[in-house]
Amino acid sequence: MRWVLPDYIQDALPAEAEQLERLRRRLLDAFRSHGYQLVMPPLLEYLDSLTTGAGPDLKLRTFKLVDQLSGRTMGVRADMTPQVARIDAHLLNRAGVTRLCYCASVLHALPSSLTATREPLQLGAELYGHSGIDADIEIVRLLSEVMRLAEVPASRIDLGHVGIFRVLAARAGMVPEREETLFALLQAKDVPGLGELLAEVAEPVRSALLALPTLYGGAEVIEAARARLPQDAEIGAALDDLARLSEALADLPISFDLADLRGYHYHNGVVFAAYGSGSPAALALGGRYDGIGRAFGRSRPATGFSLDLRELALGLPAAPQAGAILAPAGGDAELAGVVANLRAVGEVVMTALPGHEGSWKEAGCDRQLIKRDGRWAVEALQGE
Repeated sequence: MRWVLPDYIQDALPAEAEQLERLRRRLLDAFRSHGYQLVMPPLLEYLDSLTTGAGPDLKLRTFKLVDQLSGRTMGVRADMTPQVARIDAHLLNRAGVTRLCYCASVLHALPSSLTATREPLQLGAELYGHSGIDADIEIVRLLSEVMRLAEVPASRIDLGHVGIFRVLAARAGMVPEREETLFALLQAKDVPGLGELLAEVAEPVRSALLALPTLYGGAEVIEAARARLPQDAEIGAALDDLARLSEALADLPISFDLADLRGYHYHNGVVFAAYGSGSPAALALGGRYDGIGRAFGRSRPATGFSLDLRELALGLPAAPQAGAILAPAGGDAELAGVVANLRAVGEVVMTALPGHEGSWKEAGCDRQLIKRDGRWAVEALQGE
């Protein structure tokens, strides 16, 4: 059956496609109003560029193929963040702050969940060149604004910090394979599994790692973390950053989850996940990933977020479909002028091509142009 699509791949039919496009324009206009410039990276790149600094999880999600011109391995992008980092570090090469945004399809070799698409429409914003907490504040506020404009306001924005996990994992002496297992157990908040994995880890690191899955909730989490985690300069600085964010973003639904470390392979500071009302899964993920441009010749501080526009649009009510006006075929210059004027003010006008056998209402028409008493008028569509 030639019309059957691969698993977790789907078409966007007219109503959905129009809604996605309207949302895309609205959000890109919002980015532009905040100074974020649109970039459009290529769909394909050499694999070593496409997955630079992104960790094994992104490499597993990337479709690979051989370039017939060069013989080198290429990949279909699974995440645009490394591409945008390359543009900032190697092509724009600006000395100061650079704000970039993007929106295009990415492709995943495997779906991220049972209900996810393998072709997300990834929209995001990245801020390069500023290592201070003010940049993280700007990015979280921009994310909140994006969700508000999408009519899916954030019900919760969970903050965490990868630095805390990295310090504790290093002090526990975790080799890479065991660190991956530790990360998965923390994500699942599997405390019994953590207890088994950490059985031979010395105190106070063992107790600190076991405490991470319980350190979630409101602002009180920061003080609880200070009491339960080891006295360490890096951990203290990370908690200070989270406290400053909480204070600066007090008007937003900020909460904390010190075990939520998604994307930790290339994030190295504050991370966050935003949820909408009634959404069990995060609608947007982001955080700080300083130094990702190093492989492209210039290390830059960076922070940003991305989301799947398709997933975000699922929370929107169905958009009312504006009806079209049916115009007769073969009209004169006067009719052509009337049609042009209607289109100029935003109306959709279709020409009634000869031989049409279907229903004009099915095609979207609810009105028609009829000439009465020497003048063209728009009237309700008669018949089908």
